[in-house]
Amino acid sequence: MTRTNYEPKPLFIERMKKLLGKDFESYMEILKQKPVKSLRVNTLKISVDELKKRFKEKAWKIKQPFKDYPEIMIVESDLKPGELGRALEHLLGYYYIQELASMLPIIALQPKPNETFLDLCSAPGSKTTQAASKMKNTGTIIANEVSFKRIKILASNLEKCGAINTIIIKKEGLAFCERMKKQGFQFDKILVDAPCSGEGTLRSTPKTFLMWNIKTVDRLSRLQKNLVASAWEILKPGGTLVYSTCTHAPEEDEEVVDFILKKFKGNIKIEKISLPIIPKQGIVKWGDKEYLGEVKHSCRIYPQDNNTEGFFVAKFKKLK
Repeated sequence: MTRTNYEPKPLFIERMKKLLGKDFESYMEILKQKPVKSLRVNTLKISVDELKKRFKEKAWKIKQPFKDYPEIMIVESDLKPGELGRALEHLLGYYYIQELASMLPIIALQPKPNETFLDLCSAPGSKTTQAASKMKNTGTIIANEVSFKRIKILASNLEKCGAINTIIIKKEGLAFCERMKKQGFQFDKILVDAPCSGEGTLRSTPKTFLMWNIKTVDRLSRLQKNLVASAWEILKPGGTLVYSTCTHAPEEDEEVVDFILKKFKGNIKIEKISLPIIPKQGIVKWGDKEYLGEVKHSCRIYPQDNNTEGFFVAKFKKLK
């Protein structure tokens, strides 16, 4: 099914051609297609098998694309517009409508029961509720968000999903990390799913083509570096931090990874990530900038490779 097309800006086209090479045409082609209808079973409220049974009663055709993550499902049936969101099971919080690539940062981070977990930029709560499910509602999740409007959505999603191990904080990210550092509080796991230019969301939000601006990319790159550096200060020794964006811009992806590796050299290791999709390695050169070789261990998720939205994920371990 074709989508309404917006004309991409020439600079965006130029940059994506440089990034993708021979894959550029298939990338542009998949952007015209609707994303798949994906969801995540909220195991805090219902088992995977019980929800599958309910879907069968509705005559919904369900696919579970990842053997190791049966809670992730794709609805292959041709539903009516809004039917997935209006279903009783969704209203009861039995499942969360979430894009496949959006689930990958928590899969990379693997928060476990009884840990302390910080979701620094948490609204609307997709990854926060996913973490609560992984942690079986034990331990402590701090869900930080600066926007009050977005906090209302976050709180609603947490309540609907029954995430009772979560504390919502309204604080600018840098200020929150500084406060925690002064109080000597540290986390086992941290997710920095940073504000970004959203290049990876073009399938679901084609108007991103119109809003795209290279100045925004550069401005966000500076913010992202500060957010990750601040979060690193409150990560426990031996702890894990995942940095993710839904953009392809190297200034917001590999450049941030390179900055963090250099800033905390000697006390940081970038780890290889096991994901249930096919990622491409992080790039080590962009324009006149060369990044550290280890940056290649970060993951680029492209729509044409996995039939998902676009994402970027990097995973770090604090050594001492």
